[in-house]
Amino acid sequence: MNEFIVDVTAQNAQQVLIEESMKRPVVVDFWADWCEPCKQLMPVLEKLATEYAGQFLLAKVNADTEQMLAGQLGVRSLPTVMVLKDGQPVDGFAGAQPEKQIREMLDKYLPKPWDLKLEQGKALVAEGKLDEALPVLRQAYSESGERQDIAKQLAAVLLEQNRTQEAEEVLGKILLADQDSDYQQLMSQLELKQQAAETPEIKALQQALEKNPDDFDTAYKLAVQYSQAQRHQEALELLLNILRSDLNYADGAARQAYLDMVKSLGAGDPLATQYQRKLMTLLY
Repeated sequence: MNEFIVDVTAQNAQQVLIEESMKRPVVVDFWADWCEPCKQLMPVLEKLATEYAGQFLLAKVNADTEQMLAGQLGVRSLPTVMVLKDGQPVDGFAGAQPEKQIREMLDKYLPKPWDLKLEQGKALVAEGKLDEALPVLRQAYSESGERQDIAKQLAAVLLEQNRTQEAEEVLGKILLADQDSDYQQLMSQLELKQQAAETPEIKALQQALEKNPDDFDTAYKLAVQYSQAQRHQEALELLLNILRSDLNYADGAARQAYLDMVKSLGAGDPLATQYQRKLMTLLY
């Protein structure tokens, strides 16, 4: 027996079948010692309960010792399996079923992997662990097919980390129908952060570079300023442009700055991966 599987008796039936099913699906297996198909089915259900690790609770009811309970739930044959949600049966089957069909039934009621990642990401944000939350939320966003509510959560973290360019890309994909008050608030934050990131030094360097696009000294200084303003992509793009012409510019300072920026983004960061690849292409 483990924490994902429980034997139901008259004493704990209310807690297991009603209260627990308010929090997550409860799969109730009615069985008896004399029932051969029950013996085939139970190991399959126990294996799934362990594999899904608490996403649902497997509640086993011995129909011989708990006849009143079986009668109350209208059990007419064994084995009978019911899925309870919010105290009500929502699905089920009678007789032994293959694992594939049981999985298909469960998948209708269990949270999707990206929902679990979203909750994990939110918990990390609540703890102030934004660096850890970011890759989890990115994964949830990508696996869910860029679901709008996850997009807003991801954009909020990106903005907290001053990664305005990436936040803008994520927010830019949110459809008109989902542009609610949360979206408007994020867009306002984005605008404020973009304005704050346009320092007088950055503006002056941008203007100088516009007049003379081949001035690597100005480009390098601007890249450093961008980096300090957390405008990583713009900084990396400028440095990459310098390295394309001169890999050893400023005695290797440009290349070192580029590597430091990629490293600061963290392993597995999509931007880091993208610019690592670009440098590799240049080097080899």
